[in-house]
Amino acid sequence: MSDLFAYLIVDEVIDHHHPLLRETAARLASTVADSYAYARAAYEFIRDVIPHSADSDDPRVTWRASGVLEQGTGICHANGLIAVRFNGAWHRQDCHGNKPGVDAQFSLEGERLAWVPHPESAEMDYSVLYAEPHPAVLHALKAAPGREYLWKTLPTAL
Repeated sequence: MSDLFAYLIVDEVIDHHHPLLRETAARLASTVADSYAYARAAYEFIRDVIPHSADSDDPRVTWRASGVLEQGTGICHANGLIAVRFNGAWHRQDCHGNKPGVDAQFSLEGERLAWVPHPESAEMDYSVLYAEPHPAVLHALKAAPGREYLWKTLPTAL
């Protein structure tokens, strides 16, 4: 985390040079007064506008940021937890939509995970903030013709 620029690079997954991402970012930025409000607006846009494919029963697998916006669907293994840096600290955010029983909220006052891992089911929460997607996860996402196939091929550990 010492090199903050590693988290800002454009790559094949986080293609923030794409016109659709630039347009969306500009639209969100035009509605707010500062960087904190922009971070909240971007979080709420993903949470409220882009449904998780499992929640909406959408079989498509998106793995590129522009693809998520183009197709209007996302999957947690591609969107994952995000982190924002404010006041010299990282704050992880989970924008996996609100629905009955899930209260996902933007917060700098403590983590508000939409889904808390269940160790008894071998679920894990990796607290590492990766600057780029894990290659095994990215490979599974890119190779999956649909969500059902993806569930069978995702790595069980990183």
